[in-house]
Amino acid sequence: MWRIWLFYINPILLLLILSLPVAIAQAEGIWIKSVTLTAVKQDYEISVDSEIVLNATLEQALEKGIVLYFVTKFSLVDSRWYWLNDEVVRGKLRVGLRYYALTRQYHLNYPSFSQSFNTLKEALQALGQLHGYPLTIKSELKQDIDYIASLRMWLDLTRMPKPFQIEALGSSQWNLSSDKLEWRMKLPTPEQPVQVKGD
Repeated sequence: MWRIWLFYINPILLLLILSLPVAIAQAEGIWIKSVTLTAVKQDYEISVDSEIVLNATLEQALEKGIVLYFVTKFSLVDSRWYWLNDEVVRGKLRVGLRYYALTRQYHLNYPSFSQSFNTLKEALQALGQLHGYPLTIKSELKQDIDYIASLRMWLDLTRMPKPFQIEALGSSQWNLSSDKLEWRMKLPTPEQPVQVKGD
């Protein structure tokens, strides 16, 4: 009898196990997969590979014409003065995601250009890919010391209309952010970039 029970229960368990990764993949959030810091002549650039999934509340806000602004912020701090927050390198990019009902297209608005996409999935995939973004050097850098790097990406609620900001204060549905990725590193060289894996 127990063998018959196992015969029926095993396929059910198998289906549950197979469906689990799909359920996880569909959960909303921002996941940083990798970060690459590259030396270009006397400057530095950052590239980020991340995954962004919106929940139903944010998708509905887009359909109503609300622009969702996403911020990616990178910071490099001198580890000797970490407690003073002596930021020596910084990069901060804000990108707007908007849906136009008339053309049924999604637009990403960067500071110097914009892109159009037919689906939200395509727009979010592009939003999650940052390539060769130039960083701002604020202090003298040295190759032989350790720095503390950090990276985070989040939905910037301060750029939304006031009524939505008030609604967002009392709801976790508007709280979309990656975990803060933090690591120690020496400066990259043109021959050897620094790459860090995220989630």
